Amino acid sequence: YHNVYGPRMPRNTPYAGVASIFRSALEDSRNPNVTEDGRQRRNFVHVRDVAAANVAALLTERPIGTFVACNIASTQSRTVGEMAEELARAFGAGPGDELWPRISGAFRLGDVRHVFASTNRAEAVLGFRSSISFADGMEEFARAKLRTPVRR
Repeated sequence: YHNVYGPRMPRNTPYAGVASIFRSALEDSRNPNVTEDGRQRRNFVHVRDVAAANVAALLTERPIGTFVACNIASTQSRTVGEMAEELARAFGAGPGDELWPRISGAFRLGDVRHVFASTNRAEAVLGFRSSISFADGMEEFARAKLRTPVRR
């Protein structure tokens, strides 16, 4: 799964991914802090698309003992900056507003510049292709309730 986002993501945890981090910042009335130059490319895929891919995998008949790895991702990569801006826009912010993403130039040690996937095998083997548009998914995600992670 590549950069899953959607309703009921955990709030304020670095383990849920950048979408959750940015969404939590916006909910706390802080602008998202975009590292590097914001042009790192990722595949962001909506959780309902992930569920559809899982159902497709369960329903696809394959000989017992065979395994085929598939990337479950959107068909189009986006930059981290684009994701932050789309999410802020869905929150009602625009360029220059307090909630507009801030490009910090900072970096996360060990982070990879670009991580995006080919979805060709998922389409060929499972008949799966993501269907939720980036704009629609971010609009829904901006209004979705986040959950508080359980502390152990």
